[in-house]
Amino acid sequence: MFIKKEPEPNTMVLHKVEEAPQQSMLSVSEKKREFGNLVIPAIDRVYAELEEQYNEISKNITNPAYKDKISQLKETYKVESDEALLMALKPHPKSIAIAQAAMESAWAESRFFKEANNLYGMWAVNKKGPRIAASEQRGKRVIWLKKYSSIEDSIRDYYKTLARSKAYKDFRELKMQTDDPYLLVEKLENYSEIGEQYSEDLTKIIRYNKLYIYDE
Repeated sequence: MFIKKEPEPNTMVLHKVEEAPQQSMLSVSEKKREFGNLVIPAIDRVYAELEEQYNEISKNITNPAYKDKISQLKETYKVESDEALLMALKPHPKSIAIAQAAMESAWAESRFFKEANNLYGMWAVNKKGPRIAASEQRGKRVIWLKKYSSIEDSIRDYYKTLARSKAYKDFRELKMQTDDPYLLVEKLENYSEIGEQYSEDLTKIIRYNKLYIYDE
């Protein structure tokens, strides 16, 4: 799967999942169990970090003692208003993060994940940063993906991307009104060239695997 247009810096893009060399012969249930043991605890940890930060800033958004910190965060997330900053900082439901990780990493079996801790198919814009080459190309152009030092770093970058990319503005606005993953995934149709089908696929993954339990 590919997005419709060239990515803006720090924007997540999707790729056809590349199989890792010497694919394991695990059954689907075994792959899901290993994915759950490895990835879900990491998502829990990152979500807790982001939730703590959001709660702190939301309580102190007008506190003069937080002026410098808030200014730095606004610069990081490329926003100007307090409202936009809070939209950026509030983490979206874990069920969505888990479902996208499962889809983009083939339940942690993709080459990008095994070789680069890249759960979400994030492109590498910075030529000097750690990266690996995808096996496919766009014309003569080599596609590079980010290489992360840990699974948590991949998850943090994923959340940050959805928090500040223009493509997900509607998604950010809606998550301030609801935590319903089924409503929110409808705002991720621009994530892939398959549009609405992508949102439908995420819904199926969340529902079939009962990922909503991680939002309780």
